[in-house]
Amino acid sequence: MKVLVPVKRVIDYNVKVRVKADGSGVDLANVKMSMNPFDEISVEQAIRLKEAGQADEVVVVSIGVKQSQETLRTALAMGADRAILVVAADDVHQDIEPLTVAKILKAIVDEEQPGLVLCGKQAIDNDMNATGQMLSALMGWSQATFASEMAIEGDHAVVSREVDGGMQTIKVTMPTVITVDLRLNEPRYASLPNIMKAKKKPLDEKTAADYGVDVTPRLEIVKTVEPEARAAGIKVGSVEELVSKLKEAGAV
Repeated sequence: MKVLVPVKRVIDYNVKVRVKADGSGVDLANVKMSMNPFDEISVEQAIRLKEAGQADEVVVVSIGVKQSQETLRTALAMGADRAILVVAADDVHQDIEPLTVAKILKAIVDEEQPGLVLCGKQAIDNDMNATGQMLSALMGWSQATFASEMAIEGDHAVVSREVDGGMQTIKVTMPTVITVDLRLNEPRYASLPNIMKAKKKPLDEKTAADYGVDVTPRLEIVKTVEPEARAAGIKVGSVEELVSKLKEAGAV
């Protein structure tokens, strides 16, 4: 079985995001970029499936700017076999919308014929949480979202996921699209020897036009603002004063 894993280049989760002065978006100048953490978990899970003998090949794909090569090389260094980069934008500030990404991924799935697509449940930059579900709909495949545990059993995938009432376990027919949550695994660090080996692994470069997909945005970002600053706290001298302050604030 072949496993396809889409990965996205995003601002590193340790970086404090700054909004541009004109409110047109976030400032990406001299900002550290890395693989979306949820996608990193997807790559790790795909590699574990291969190590367990349940997958033959792990293919990673990224859709965006040329700089996404770095993200793909990281996935290759973790243990993926080969990579596909679809250059769909020249400007790092242009975010490819989920439906467009899903259409490109569908074309790649038609070409590669994987038995499983493993996606991060969402990207930490736009929090859309839509690409995996859209791809499933376009392919007519089953889907399982927010996986915190998963296992392959023959031609089915068994997935446990958190819901409001606790844990839910479902069984879906393969081929399938699974989106993963943070609790699924702990991604490995790429070792230096594997980083060197990754430079020799195949990385094919394509364009959105190669797959006949129009990447013109359908959405327009009107304004971006930083969240309101948290109000300063106060110190109280006793429990009575604390209760009084909470009552004033309407908290009790």
